[in-house]
Amino acid sequence: DHPGITHEDLGKLQVNAENIKHFRPTHVVALAKDKEGLKQLYKLVSLSHIDYLSDVAPKVPRVPRGKLQELRSHLLLGSACFNGDVFRTARYYNEDRLKEVMKFYDYIEIQPLANYSWLVNMGECEDNEEVIKYIKDIVKAADDLGIPVCATSDCHYVKKADKKFRDVFISAKGIGGVPHPLNPYSRSRIPRFDNPDQHFLTTPEMLEAMSFLGEEKAYEITVTNTNKIADAIETMVPLPNTKLYTPKIENCEQELTDMVYKKAKSIYGDPLPELIQTRLETELNGIISNGFSVIYYIAHKLIKKTNEDGYIVGSRGSVGSSLVATMANITEVNPLPPHYICKHCHHLEWVNETQPDIRSGFDLPDKKCPICGEEMHHDGQNIPFQTFLGFNAEKVPDIDLNFPPDYQAKAHAETKVLLGPDNVFRAGTISGVEEKTAFGFARGYIERLGLNPDEYPRAKIAYLASGCVGTKRTTGQHPGGIVVVPSDYEVYDFTPVQYPADDMDAAWKTTHFDFHSIHDTILKLDLLGHVDPQALKMMADLTGIDITTIPMNDQKVLSLFSSSKALGIKHDYLQNKTGAMGIPEFGTENSRRILEETLPTKFSDLVIISGLSHGTNVWSGNAEKLIQDGTATLREVIGCRDDIMTYLIGQGIESKISFAIMEDVRKGKGLKPEYVEIMKAHKVPDFYINSCNLIKYMFPKGHAVAYVTMAVRVGYFKIYYPLEFYATFFSVRCDQYDIQAMIKGEQAIITRLDELKLKSRSKTEKLSPKETEQIKTLSMALEMVQRGYKFENINLEKSDPVNFVVNHENKSLIPPFRTLDGLGENNAKTVAEARKDGPFHSREELLRRTKLTSTNVEDLAKL
Repeated sequence: DHPGITHEDLGKLQVNAENIKHFRPTHVVALAKDKEGLKQLYKLVSLSHIDYLSDVAPKVPRVPRGKLQELRSHLLLGSACFNGDVFRTARYYNEDRLKEVMKFYDYIEIQPLANYSWLVNMGECEDNEEVIKYIKDIVKAADDLGIPVCATSDCHYVKKADKKFRDVFISAKGIGGVPHPLNPYSRSRIPRFDNPDQHFLTTPEMLEAMSFLGEEKAYEITVTNTNKIADAIETMVPLPNTKLYTPKIENCEQELTDMVYKKAKSIYGDPLPELIQTRLETELNGIISNGFSVIYYIAHKLIKKTNEDGYIVGSRGSVGSSLVATMANITEVNPLPPHYICKHCHHLEWVNETQPDIRSGFDLPDKKCPICGEEMHHDGQNIPFQTFLGFNAEKVPDIDLNFPPDYQAKAHAETKVLLGPDNVFRAGTISGVEEKTAFGFARGYIERLGLNPDEYPRAKIAYLASGCVGTKRTTGQHPGGIVVVPSDYEVYDFTPVQYPADDMDAAWKTTHFDFHSIHDTILKLDLLGHVDPQALKMMADLTGIDITTIPMNDQKVLSLFSSSKALGIKHDYLQNKTGAMGIPEFGTENSRRILEETLPTKFSDLVIISGLSHGTNVWSGNAEKLIQDGTATLREVIGCRDDIMTYLIGQGIESKISFAIMEDVRKGKGLKPEYVEIMKAHKVPDFYINSCNLIKYMFPKGHAVAYVTMAVRVGYFKIYYPLEFYATFFSVRCDQYDIQAMIKGEQAIITRLDELKLKSRSKTEKLSPKETEQIKTLSMALEMVQRGYKFENINLEKSDPVNFVVNHENKSLIPPFRTLDGLGENNAKTVAEARKDGPFHSREELLRRTKLTSTNVEDLAKL
């Protein structure tokens, strides 16, 4: 603000980015004239959030004037509100300086007097007449320069009545995180915040607001000039969803095709059976013609790298509907009809005619090959590809990959190797104000006005809160979403970028837009962290078992889902009716209730139950009632979305119509009248039709099969390798322990469980989150102990810092150090490191050689 320095002089200065963060900012409005302007705007937004985000109040993104000048060729710059440098110059400097400042802008903005009310209310301007003087000075200077003046409303909300909601919000959050000050000059009996009126003005309202400039001038700046600005802007859609811009990897289409046919022929022989050849051709044609081959290729490469590093990739969702995905090793789920295949001589037997009731190849009895006598492999889940790819393979493949939490970051990093570090970003999220938080804002607002919120009508507080719900509060990142920008584009062709929650130390940049807004435009890879593959890997490592060799039709394992008998517990204190506790997807109370109602005996039964438990309005009030009333059996109700299509085709309904019905039902749209008539004509039972109309969401069968496969594998370890199963459960799936009760044995565990359950039923006491988790841990501990195993004491020489250790000799588990309250993982690791140098001879030595606290040592002594 030095009179002798022009903005051009400032633009020539080489200013440190760190210094710029401390400059006093002014407001500018930037309008994108066309697609290139949009890209420039996205670059400016990105720069402001990454390079020039202020770390001092007000903590706002900002852009150096020189960068704005550099990236403005396709933008229209407006002078903004009273926080812009045009209005500020009009207040403090002469006409020549004002004109000099104006030359930077494409149009000059003035606003209704109400927009400047804050200046008057806070005593910065004497009255409206002073404001009018500044506005008229601005209009005259702009006219002299030939720069159009536009009347704008600086709209922050639509209706005038909505102002109170903004008052509530900025009372709590403030500008730049600082609570908005009360107006010390307010003449009102009740203190006020006196924020300007910033609602949307119609043309007549704006003409009235600008009437102090005269009728002709008011019309010019309200109608004529604003239309000139609008006419200078092309009609465009910032986020087109007409096409998915996929990345390009050279020759990936051919490589995908080759690997798919190579694996298919290695299993089913060459030439391939007609059904398999036709399905692969249909899928590959759709995948390649729609540009989706790169998605499959990336998923294949990530899984391959993970497996090579010794890790397991978990259940991979509805992609199991695609045979191409199966043959590209993206999923283990085989969507073909149930069949026998001899891996030795490739003899193939489809069983849909000989055994039509078989829904899953895993339910087939073991059989020797009639040609060569080898044991035949049985597979096939009967899933149509349309449920994943669309009827013409036109749907964007949604491939979710579940990585162990300790490998997820490496999987994310691998995308930079595959696709280039400048082409991958974390998928950004935007969090709005939740209802509970908004209610707190409203109460705080009432309190800051000097009123007692406890005496204020609750309905009025709820009304004030309602206007704040959903307002953007902060940004973040999707837990596993990676957005991929094609190499022949820049990220700014699609979205600005920033750091999540403006955390400048974050390892990844995120999309500025919420990923939901752009998921139809650029590819998002879902590389999630999940405990299940971590648990399977731990059990596999402890036992040396290759999980892919675990049979899916082991009757002892399958019995766990309908009875606890196989666990060998004589007096089960918990009185569990099934042995599914601790088995993923089937260990929850809701899933176990469904198991108790349905008593499944086959793999395909479990797939139906998985669909029932994950759908909405599929079990409760629907299939549950049908089974209880005896109207239908478990195998007759609708479990997964794919079953609708295959069932209707089996009833003779055309495949396109069957697909359309399935799509409507799974989306909760119910049945169109014409579909009901078709179904009745093909003898579909009334209960089935009624069930379709109740459903709101349905689980894909491919996902259900993947979940059940994982559950059966875990059940296998629970039956045949119990200590390894329990060691994994307590290490990976628990984080709250009552180690003293666990060490003391069955009666101590029962006593502690009784205490916690009594407290949970109390009207005066409430379980803490920690105690709620302890119930889960202690329940599993009791099951283990009642099977004849035990917990040893923590051992300074044998305990692991993090994981439970199996001791087969004593039929026991040795707890890790972290099971002690207040002993974190990092400090626990110092014990394991220190003991390499010899045993600990005293408590003092233990303290000296490790990072344990005196409290930790006292707790160890008590044990």
